[in-house]
Amino acid sequence: QLQLVESGGGLVQAGDSLRLSCAPSGRTFSRYPVGWFRQAPGKEREFVAAISWTASITHYADSVKGRFTISRDNAKNTVYLQMNSLKPEDTAVYYCAAGLEGAFITIRESTYDYWGQGTQVTVSS
Repeated sequence: QLQLVESGGGLVQAGDSLRLSCAPSGRTFSRYPVGWFRQAPGKEREFVAAISWTASITHYADSVKGRFTISRDNAKNTVYLQMNSLKPEDTAVYYCAAGLEGAFITIRESTYDYWGQGTQVTVSS
């Protein structure tokens, strides 16, 4: 069982940056595709970004393309989401998720088997 822990959320102003981190507890996840999703109050959870386990392929939601960057450092067993030029509409709980070991990268929430507890990101205007 893969248990994921997110960190790095907080309260920032519009235009600021934040970097979220996701790491598993007790295991390596260098061969797992990883995605970031978010859920704003009163809305469905939505895809934000994903990275293949080789780090050679990434996908982004149109709403964050050009502002967010997903990356991974397998030596540190951590996946990052660098968020720049934050907007109030980016306010949400951000979740890290991992698919099956060795699986191909996807943007579909249903294909991710392991989820973290989430970290709150609040962007004030």
